Amino acid sequence: MDKSAVILAGGFSNRFGQDKGLMLLAGKPLIKHVLSVLHGIIDETIIVVSSKVQAENFAKETGSDVRIVIDANDMQSPLIGALTGFENANGKYSLLLPCDTPLVSRDILLLLLELRTNKNAVIPRWPNGYIEPLQAVYRTKPAVEAAKKALNAGKSDMRSMVDELRGVRYISTLVLQQLDPKLRTFFNVNTPLDLRRAEFMFRRMKK
Repeated sequence: MDKSAVILAGGFSNRFGQDKGLMLLAGKPLIKHVLSVLHGIIDETIIVVSSKVQAENFAKETGSDVRIVIDANDMQSPLIGALTGFENANGKYSLLLPCDTPLVSRDILLLLLELRTNKNAVIPRWPNGYIEPLQAVYRTKPAVEAAKKALNAGKSDMRSMVDELRGVRYISTLVLQQLDPKLRTFFNVNTPLDLRRAEFMFRRMKK
């Protein structure tokens, strides 16, 4: 198997009082917006959650072709979730995504996957040096090793995992703007206001 998708959905949002990935946008959960973009471009999809209750809730909203796995570690962080996903992925490469970016660009994901050859990671980077490690492609086995090294060093952030990797290709967001001019692909829904903004953007995109 060549390409897996790992979607991080372990975080429970106190601002929403429920799982962010199950919040409705245009009548369907955020997670389903992400899944629809992935259709046909990857070989398997894994959703990483942090509890059995979350696993049951997400299973009700996703099809049988999606695999749901639970974090082995109680310490919640994107890196823990990423490691859990990578360890369960069968693909040589893993496309890592959060569950709360409903406007994620299929064209950008295809470009990241296209650039993966002979690289251990392909990661978007802003002009100020900030990177988007949660919307990136990783060679699965090296990513597992890098994540474990970072965690063993007491670091639980994604940047620390990336720092352990060699052969990383960074792609400028200025390039990505040619495919997604407003870079809505990186828009996270973290608050009720964000959800309203996403609804507004979604309506404009569909006109």
